[in-house]
Amino acid sequence: ACTSGSLDPSHVLMALGLKHEQAHGSLRMTLGNDNTLEQIEKVIDTLPGIVVRMREMSPLYNQ
Repeated sequence: ACTSGSLDPSHVLMALGLKHEQAHGSLRMTLGNDNTLEQIEKVIDTLPGIVVRMREMSPLYNQ
């Protein structure tokens, strides 16, 4: 993303009406022609557990 180095939340997500905290906590993922089915399945299997752990660490989750 062109603003990947910025600490500001995505202006697109803000324009969609998300709160600052929600937009700041977003995750952007891109698939390309070189990604394999195995890589995609690994993300699908792994990401939910990572999200749970990140939410547990976040003081803003459930606010």
